[in-house]
Amino acid sequence: MDPTLKTKTISTLKTILPDLSPRLRTVAKYIVDHPSDFGLDPIRETARKCGVSTYTLVRMAERIGFESYDEMREPFRHALVSATALVEQPEWIENLQQKGDMGNVLAEAGMNTMAIVQRSLERQTPEQMERVAEMLLGANTVFLTAVRASYAMAYYFHYVGRMALPSLQLIPRHMNSAIDELNYASEHDVMIAISFTPYSRETIEACKFALEKGVKLIMISDSDVISPDFTADETLIASVISSHHFGCYAGAMSVIENLLALLVKLGGTEAKDRITSYENLRKDNNAYWIAQKKH
Repeated sequence: MDPTLKTKTISTLKTILPDLSPRLRTVAKYIVDHPSDFGLDPIRETARKCGVSTYTLVRMAERIGFESYDEMREPFRHALVSATALVEQPEWIENLQQKGDMGNVLAEAGMNTMAIVQRSLERQTPEQMERVAEMLLGANTVFLTAVRASYAMAYYFHYVGRMALPSLQLIPRHMNSAIDELNYASEHDVMIAISFTPYSRETIEACKFALEKGVKLIMISDSDVISPDFTADETLIASVISSHHFGCYAGAMSVIENLLALLVKLGGTEAKDRITSYENLRKDNNAYWIAQKKH
């Protein structure tokens, strides 16, 4: 079997995505985002996860030139490396599983959290991370935007990142919109946008506007197939699969932590001096609580 066939299939799906019907677009996005699960699951399970019929999956295979669904899935099965769990289950997880319903809930959530951190970090390459860091360090201004649950990650990124990257600006500020803040942005600037399924309308519109201004776009998301209307310059993909209704952002935070570590490293002495300056400023202004000694 051609070892590049899986990569070619994913590339084809990304290329034709804007021209597909809504149901086929859903299938294509699922295959691109979850190649391991696609290779592992039977057709009915994949149909259930996509929310489509098995016939739609067969149509997808025919649409991109395969004679059958199994023929389309085979290169994914051939290249399959399980991404559904850690190699070993820790002893403390086994102990939780023996402690009733509450223990099982905690064990499932704990294993999921560790698995998505592993999956998210495995997807990052030193080459891409370095490209992203160099883009940020070389920009006149780095805009950072997110809303709703993603805003918490953006706020943390900004709080820590501005010490290594003084050009970093969290937008929107005050009661403005992100687009307002981008009004004078140019091709010398970069924007980081953080958004996960379901994608925020405000964030997507800000991405499109930024690209129209010539701004380079870096996405931190669960997919590099977000909107048919634009393509980011770089996308750092993190898994947000959870054992509960809402997304689990431990994987996204691990990617952000790695990027921060790289920015501090590449920032050299200047970054370290700024960090020291911030720490001294906080100490001088009693920013941290210190327990009083009892007399």
